[in-house]
Amino acid sequence: MTAPAQRAVLREPAFLRLWTGTTASGLATWALPFVLGLAVLEGSLDAVGLGIVLGVRTAGFLAAVPISGVIADRYSRRAVVWWSGLSAAVASAAIAVGLGTSLWLMIAGAVVAGAGQGACRPAFQALVAEIVTDEQRQQANAAMTFSVRVTTLIAPAAIALLGTLLSTRALTVGIALLWLVAAVLPPRGTFRREAPAGAGLAFFTEFADGVREARRHPWFLAGLGALTTVIATGYSATGVALPLVSRDVYGSETVLAAALTGYTAGALLGAVIISRWRPHARGWSALAGLGVYAVAPLALLVPLPIAVVVAAYVVAGIGIELFNVPWFTAVQREVDPATLARVSSLDFLLSYGLAPLGLALIAPAIAAFGLAPVLLTCAVACVLGPGLAALVPGTRRFSREPARSPS
Repeated sequence: MTAPAQRAVLREPAFLRLWTGTTASGLATWALPFVLGLAVLEGSLDAVGLGIVLGVRTAGFLAAVPISGVIADRYSRRAVVWWSGLSAAVASAAIAVGLGTSLWLMIAGAVVAGAGQGACRPAFQALVAEIVTDEQRQQANAAMTFSVRVTTLIAPAAIALLGTLLSTRALTVGIALLWLVAAVLPPRGTFRREAPAGAGLAFFTEFADGVREARRHPWFLAGLGALTTVIATGYSATGVALPLVSRDVYGSETVLAAALTGYTAGALLGAVIISRWRPHARGWSALAGLGVYAVAPLALLVPLPIAVVVAAYVVAGIGIELFNVPWFTAVQREVDPATLARVSSLDFLLSYGLAPLGLALIAPAIAAFGLAPVLLTCAVACVLGPGLAALVPGTRRFSREPARSPS
């Protein structure tokens, strides 16, 4: 795909609005922990309060994801984005008011903000499929993930800079404004669903329909299992081990900062590559990229030059985006549009919902068995998960349809 063609999707007004709204929600999501960290430094929030607020935000996220998947498939995905963004905006304003005055108000706001964050994810995912043609979806998903990675790269520095000019309360109000942008800007989708037959259908019945649709696609279940394995082991291991290795082996936080920056830079590069590359065996290529994450825990096994550690994280970042973009594109292409939000919510719920569990288990495992055995085990899991998934029918191309022979 040529460079002009690669830029074409961002020239589409509807997608540009969706991309901008998604980027605003990403900025708001990533900014809050940093802003609350500044609040700890200035004394308006203590470390225990910070942990509680961030913890209940995650709980709100996980609770809202499956509910919003059902609602977005039953009604309007645009409406779900509107109400979830508006709720997160009001909740962020409540957190601003509660700073230094009421921890309970902050907790309530964090629950609702997390729910708004979780509710918009499946709806955003389904909206891409509604407003972008099939030929442009991989490019569109690459643009989406590119914005996410840029956000993670610039958010800490931007918050630190703004923190020298504005109070933490003002910064939190700014987060509320970002959520308003995320609520207002995205366009209406084009998918026309039938009016729900019997509005009294139970939530679990409708969610079960989404699960049944997911089970129709063996490649989806296999890929989701592989992704969950890598996040619960590889992500979690490096999340806990990287700070420890940086401090104990290299004597400072330099390796921690450099490796995380390298990972984000690699992900940006991976997004650019996959926006242009169309491998024939797209599923196997994606799973291979996912398995490459094993180099991250392996780079921490023994003392290595800092450049080697950073290079390993760059490679891991490239690999994760070589998986993410084809994965999202395949879900949008293969899944019944009427159940797309529910299947996407299942994806987010399992893959990212188990991440906190992995983080909680890694530290005790390191204490019990030592750092090296845990890192090695996680690296093996990062390879085995995608490797076993590749054996499942349909994973070669992330499709139930057989590959077409070239004419």
